[in-house]
Amino acid sequence: MANDQNEPRGAAASSTEVLDRWAAWLLFRRQGGSELPSEALEWLRGVRDRVLDGARLQPDDVVLDVGCGDGLIGFGALERLSEQGRVIFSDPSRDLLDRCRATADGAQVLSRCEFVEASADGLTAIASSSIDVVTTRSVLIYVAAKERAFAAFHRVLRPGGRLSIFEPINSFTFPEPPGVFDGYDLRAVGETILAKVKAVFDERAPALAPMMDFDERDLVAIAGRTGFGEIHLSYEVEIGRQVPQDWVQYLNSSGNPLSPTLDEALHQALTPAERERQVACMRPLVEQGRGTLRRAKAFLRAHKVE
Repeated sequence: MANDQNEPRGAAASSTEVLDRWAAWLLFRRQGGSELPSEALEWLRGVRDRVLDGARLQPDDVVLDVGCGDGLIGFGALERLSEQGRVIFSDPSRDLLDRCRATADGAQVLSRCEFVEASADGLTAIASSSIDVVTTRSVLIYVAAKERAFAAFHRVLRPGGRLSIFEPINSFTFPEPPGVFDGYDLRAVGETILAKVKAVFDERAPALAPMMDFDERDLVAIAGRTGFGEIHLSYEVEIGRQVPQDWVQYLNSSGNPLSPTLDEALHQALTPAERERQVACMRPLVEQGRGTLRRAKAFLRAHKVE
């Protein structure tokens, strides 16, 4: 197999060296250093629109987008608000906030934006009862203190303020059956080889625990305990066939900011012969979309009781 199919691409690797792990993942490692495929972009835009629909924005609202990332939700909100409406972009990553600031400047909406470096469970820089809408997308999966995060959302909202969030429910998907990796049947590789690769990902299990320690019922319960009312939750499960993917992009992508790429895991765990065996089995499955997609997601909206 050619070297460029086994090694992380230099441009992507060098681009991540000066960024924190959250920005490096969102801007590069998530998609293996390439542009997101059209199917992924369409899916993300659909999530954005449903979160904003659930927020029931009013023209002059002040929106706090917690864990804003590169601004998918926040900039979508600005498009729906009047000139008097504002968005506060909040994220623990200064690099991502700087990117959002640059995007806002380029779009000539900087005067309607504010940027706050903060974690979801520590919004101390945001005044109590100052926000009309709180939004999040795939944020609580990285937060161990989920109840504290909901309490922070409740504190910053004005009476009657709205909360609208999206979270993947990873406990539906994992752990996978023996012989299956990322939805692909790799029993032909052999359990010994596959176990070595899975062990690399399992090493990150303590850091990834917040991704797995809740389901949709927990979201409803925590929202209720922290003072929210009029709680509505939509839970959706999707089971189907994987879409065909570019192998090099897949090999060099990471499922989340805390996990290695498959390429990194293969090089850490396996000998060259073992890597060749797994790649020979897995590559055609990825490129032909011969895997099973299993995922679950939850959209929750709620009000701060007046």
